[in-house]
Amino acid sequence: MLALIAIANVMIYLHGRPYGPRQHIVEDGAVDRTVTAATVILVDARAYPLFAALFGYGLVRIIRNQRARGFGERAALAAVRRRSRWLIALGLVHGVLAFSGDILGWYGLLGLIVAGMLNMRDRTLLWLAGSWLIVASGVQGLVYAGSGISNQRSFMWSFAIADPGRAAAWRALEWVTSPIGLLAVATPLLIGVWAARHRILENPDRHRTLLRRTAALGLSGGVVGGIGMALVTIQAVKTSDAVTVGLSWMHIATGVPMGLAYVAVIALWSARLRNRCGAGTPRIISALQAAGERSLSCYLAQTVVFASLLPAWSLGAGAVLGTGGATLLALATWATTVAGAALLDRLGRRGPAEALLRRLSYGRPLLPPLRGTIVSWKRYRNR
Repeated sequence: MLALIAIANVMIYLHGRPYGPRQHIVEDGAVDRTVTAATVILVDARAYPLFAALFGYGLVRIIRNQRARGFGERAALAAVRRRSRWLIALGLVHGVLAFSGDILGWYGLLGLIVAGMLNMRDRTLLWLAGSWLIVASGVQGLVYAGSGISNQRSFMWSFAIADPGRAAAWRALEWVTSPIGLLAVATPLLIGVWAARHRILENPDRHRTLLRRTAALGLSGGVVGGIGMALVTIQAVKTSDAVTVGLSWMHIATGVPMGLAYVAVIALWSARLRNRCGAGTPRIISALQAAGERSLSCYLAQTVVFASLLPAWSLGAGAVLGTGGATLLALATWATTVAGAALLDRLGRRGPAEALLRRLSYGRPLLPPLRGTIVSWKRYRNR
């Protein structure tokens, strides 16, 4: 997941050259054009739905963990809302300081909204998810439907601004408006909530048929739905405005099932690996698990690297780096964060961002509810 997020984000930092559809840099070389096409088909509008599904799954896990500690429904929901508010605050800092394409604030807002839906029936939850996808993919499709070439950016202008002060002011505006281009992620978030209710990722062997169908349909539909927009993006075909809008809508609409397919593939692969390896976990898998447990820190570490090297207001390397080189930088950054997470795991330490969010959300380590303590004392006294 974090590797795909890195590839998706690094492209936003490229600047100083003509921009094509979806604001990808217009490339001449065959390698860069191929990488751009692959990014549109496999990553654009596909990585964040994967992230959102796991985020929704995590909300239910938080509720479940709070209940296991003895807290009631009200206190459990309060914990989700408190954590969501702090995510919005962290997202604001992240967006204004470095990366206005931040997703944390948007997910925090969605967390506040979804907290009131966690008790909805499964059918209602899935109906809302499907209905919202129709609306959101239409809006996002229009946002990204431009097919022309321009020397001016159409969004995320701050990355091409050399003056740090002006760039920071623009980032504040961009952070507020960026959710418009991410509306569709609410659908996989709701589906993630539904999946967590049925413990699909905890018990992939029990849900193997569902996961296989999700993987097959989502991957095939995502590739087919992305090819048209990929060809438009690399200027391989010329289309009318109406056709481009249709291709853009299809690209967004099929991105959500493809993100869910990635989740299914990872779950199936993990189950197979567990069954094959038993108690012994390969070192690389342990490192990936460590990164997953520290995903917030790894996500923010990507920003530190990219923002230090690429924008016009920092070292400005985004003005010369091609799409292929940017992808290599993204993967190298991701691999470094995985290694760092593995080191923290061996030291028995949480990621710094996770530790901060946990402290802000929950304060000191949680104690059992006082009522349970009083009941236990009464039982002891009456013996």
